[in-house]
Amino acid sequence: MRKLQWKIIMLFLVSGGLTLIMLFIAQQIIRLIGRDYWREPMVAALFSVDRLLENFFGFPIVATMVGIVLFICIVLLLSQGTIRQINQLMEGTKRLAKGELDQEILIRSNDELGQMAKQINQMAKQLKLSLAEERMAVQSKNELISNVSHDLRTPLTSIIGYLRLVKEDRYKDEVELRYYTDIAYDKSLRLGGLVSDLFEYTRMGYSPINRVDINLVELLGQLAVDFSLTGQHEKVQVVFTPATEKIMISSDGDKLMRTFENLLSNAVRHGRDAGRVDLKVSREPKVAIVQVINYGPPIPQHAIPHLFERFYRADESRTDQTGGSGLGLAIVKTIVDAHHGTIQVTSSTELTMFEVRLPLQAPEINK
Repeated sequence: MRKLQWKIIMLFLVSGGLTLIMLFIAQQIIRLIGRDYWREPMVAALFSVDRLLENFFGFPIVATMVGIVLFICIVLLLSQGTIRQINQLMEGTKRLAKGELDQEILIRSNDELGQMAKQINQMAKQLKLSLAEERMAVQSKNELISNVSHDLRTPLTSIIGYLRLVKEDRYKDEVELRYYTDIAYDKSLRLGGLVSDLFEYTRMGYSPINRVDINLVELLGQLAVDFSLTGQHEKVQVVFTPATEKIMISSDGDKLMRTFENLLSNAVRHGRDAGRVDLKVSREPKVAIVQVINYGPPIPQHAIPHLFERFYRADESRTDQTGGSGLGLAIVKTIVDAHHGTIQVTSSTELTMFEVRLPLQAPEINK
């Protein structure tokens, strides 16, 4: 729609009409004054010149000049709003170029200029959002580097320290030598696990979801059997309770396996004292529900909203006893979100439960 074009055309038509009306009114006023005024020498001479040139344009020269001046004045007067809006657009683009994104341009019309003002405001909002996201990304990257440096440095310092003792022969006997090497080996395993988790977390942001139809009950049953060995070693029994024999789900089996491995590892680690971890699966009309329950110490309520943040631990001391790299639950959240599912945590003095809800079918992407 060319609203501005028609607006300009109407501006000129209205200005021309008003000019003719004003000239007509002036002519009538002059006639009412009387003819004695026109007998004055200067006025008579000017009038005579006007009469001589009257046929040049087919209209008196004086009247033509007066009409042109009136027309220009009326056009300028009636176009003040449009000119003001154009100036506001220019000022808005200048502020946008300077990075001043908080002040919006006032939209005064619904024509092309108004649409342009609206688009400039939207562009400013989008640019402001992009800058905020960029700042958050930089802050997140700095926090990631800081946390990685901290978590890598701790076991690496221990490994270097104990190996230096071995290199300098600062041990009493073979037993103490074996003790040092065992500690260095355990620390290296922890370091390798942290690097593996970090690689897995960063890879999740770029790895696509390869969906296939899998039996979730079978997958969890296999995982429960695998964890039975770990559970026996940790003196923790993993009890698998399916509500049905078959729950078909469209998902990435490898990534779901990693999700529930992390949840079970977390539950076994924190449920040692109780000696039992429950793994339950059921279904609703559109979602599958998996619950991982341990009966260890409760998670502090203030820590629950932050559990899925990178490197966050409810125990902020970051010792080996707290276990994990601080990335396991972040990986879980990333995978569940990629499957368009949800994960919730509830914790009390009786139990701590992680509940994952996954759609049975892949959601359709809106075109």
